[in-house]
Amino acid sequence: MSLLIVLFGLILLLVLIVKKLSPMIALLLVSIITGLLLGMPVGKVMTTIGTGIGGTLGSMIMVLALGAMMGKLIEDTGAAKKIVFILIRFFGYKNIQWAILLTGLMVGIPLFYNAGFVVLVPLVFAIASTTRLPLLYLALPMAASLSVTHGFLPPHPGPIALASIFKADVGLILIYGLILSVPIAIAGGIVFPRLILKSNMGDIPAEFNPEGEELLPSGFRSFVTALLPVVLIIVGTIGTNFLPGGPVDPVFVFLSDPTVALLIAVIMTIIIQKIPVAKAMDSCTEGVKSIAMIILIIAAGGAFKQILIDSGVGETVKNLSSSMDLSPLFLAWIITALLRVTLGSATVAGLTASGIVLPLVGAGVSAELMVLSVGAGSLMFSHVNDTGFWMFKEYFNLSLKQTFGTWTVMESIVSVLGLLGVLLLNQFI
Repeated sequence: MSLLIVLFGLILLLVLIVKKLSPMIALLLVSIITGLLLGMPVGKVMTTIGTGIGGTLGSMIMVLALGAMMGKLIEDTGAAKKIVFILIRFFGYKNIQWAILLTGLMVGIPLFYNAGFVVLVPLVFAIASTTRLPLLYLALPMAASLSVTHGFLPPHPGPIALASIFKADVGLILIYGLILSVPIAIAGGIVFPRLILKSNMGDIPAEFNPEGEELLPSGFRSFVTALLPVVLIIVGTIGTNFLPGGPVDPVFVFLSDPTVALLIAVIMTIIIQKIPVAKAMDSCTEGVKSIAMIILIIAAGGAFKQILIDSGVGETVKNLSSSMDLSPLFLAWIITALLRVTLGSATVAGLTASGIVLPLVGAGVSAELMVLSVGAGSLMFSHVNDTGFWMFKEYFNLSLKQTFGTWTVMESIVSVLGLLGVLLLNQFI
């Protein structure tokens, strides 16, 4: 019955948004209605909504705000456009998707999906406006590369947490994860958008002649400012996880935090690009204004997610799926996928599923492949209860139908191919 109520809530949410109600208001209304129908007391519903909003924004609001400031500064100084010119010159106009995919893989390893998304979005918009290529043709390689790192590659926090739970070897997870990630990212980020957008591509010129490049900052200054938060987080992550402990450990922990890294990057960008402070603050203000509604929608999405968790729907899904007589790796994937579809959060789904399938590790099942199977399942069929869905929709100004047809399908491709890759690896390990 609880699953039918959740299904009703999701259908109601879709209807409200199709009727042009603000997604934020729709999510809050559906959160309240779903909570009440699931038998939660009124006071508990409102407390849960507050917890969901606070938990979601508490972990990402500064990252979103600072990332928006950083993006606006990079845009206003011309650094983003300069990087676009260099990438196009190096990879070639027709291969710019590969440049975005490679950048996304590098950025996504140390960053949570939301932080990596915010860091890369300004570059995607700059490339689209410069090359006149369809925005989704460039956005999907970024999203696919960030998704595979989120699901498969340590030292990303998700795989690291699962490795700890399953007592798996992080180095082996990284090796197996890389074997899976590259072809899967290519399938979801290069092949898929070319298939669905082929009719809208038009003619891509063989050569690209940039105009006004001499007025832009140098390539060195542009790359330093754009990649500084990524470099800081990579250094901090490596130092925290792979170097022996010592007096500099707190420094590495500090640098590995995305909020700290982005704050340092904003300040250093102002200094390196020699922007007057007043002008820089105007840019920062405009950057935050541009994502204000996105932040509110993400907050409301967090409320809906928390209602589903606190009402015990996750437990229902666990009880139903745990009775299935299937391959341990497939069972791990399907349990995680069901939790992902129900709860929305990939991280919550992965960590919850890990508690169910943990007893299966050690009975002839590789702990490392179990980590990757759970990671793949956590990416399955992202939809309206996932903050990543709303970020992709709102940043790229898509309709619900367009978001389901691009983002949701891409995530599902990555998830299913991840499962197939794990099952294939299991034949050789």
